[in-house]
Amino acid sequence: MDIKQIKKEKEEKLIELVSNFCQEKLNEEYKQLCIELVQKLGRKRNVPFLTGKMEIWAASVIYTVGNLNFLFDKSFEPYIPSSDIHNYFGTKSSTIGAKSKLIRDMLKLDRIFNNEFATGDMVDSNPFNQFVMVDDMILPIESLPEEYQQMVREARARGEDISFQTNG
Repeated sequence: MDIKQIKKEKEEKLIELVSNFCQEKLNEEYKQLCIELVQKLGRKRNVPFLTGKMEIWAASVIYTVGNLNFLFDKSFEPYIPSSDIHNYFGTKSSTIGAKSKLIRDMLKLDRIFNNEFATGDMVDSNPFNQFVMVDDMILPIESLPEEYQQMVREARARGEDISFQTNG
């Protein structure tokens, strides 16, 4: 079997594992975000989930998306304790934490400036969404002319960010 076939089979298995967990314990939005994360990892030059147990990778993907969206904070909805993930997959928190860090580092993910794997509620409530970089300064979006405000909104709706440089 060639490497592409192995990657495809492992990716499908990983998607199945995260989907089952999300359907049982979370919701459709988390399921979609986890699938997107698996697919993005599968497009990397060095696909990380080609080695290791699929249960560990599934738990790590869910943990990563959960961590970005405050899933483990009781003041947010949905909420589950991280132990639910570990118990479901039979994994250790230290292993999952390390793999999650590897995923976050590999994809350059942080919860402040990256909405790619954020739930709709997180995107809407992120206070940084009210600001934009202009000449390396952070300014409120409302301080820009309307046409530039619209450019920022459109870029962010596509999951992109935008900044401006003036000439002079």
